[in-house]
Amino acid sequence: MAHIHQINVSDGGVPKLPIERAYVATSGVVGDDQADKAHHGGPDQALCLFSLEVIQLLQLEGHTISPGAAGENLTIEGLDWGDMTEGQRYRMGSDLLVETTFPATPCSKNAQWFVDGNFRRISDKAYPGSARWYAKVIEPGEISAGDQVELITP
Repeated sequence: MAHIHQINVSDGGVPKLPIERAYVATSGVVGDDQADKAHHGGPDQALCLFSLEVIQLLQLEGHTISPGAAGENLTIEGLDWGDMTEGQRYRMGSDLLVETTFPATPCSKNAQWFVDGNFRRISDKAYPGSARWYAKVIEPGEISAGDQVELITP
């Protein structure tokens, strides 16, 4: 069963640090901010999602990335990340409903986590199934680490 492994926030920049619970509004996780609002945030980028399994694979390759390091708000465990597509809706916990919008473009601020600074290792174009995904919030709600994540629409 897929679940929220970690909820991550920062006052702008990376890494984002873990918190146990959060309220997610249509604008994103309350208490989280982005340093570069020209490229991050907004309704279609309200949340940034990433896979724990992808992070673990990257670690096996020698990268020092960890949950929250790439700037994701929610680190998810148990989803087949290679099957992630635009328009999928996920119920998270009992209240939150989100819809995937598009893969996040890799940011150079993440170079510090990658061997030889190769932050493009999380590019959907270069490495399909390894990217973070943006999502918009359809129904706001409260979430906690450990909450179930359920695919509502394929």
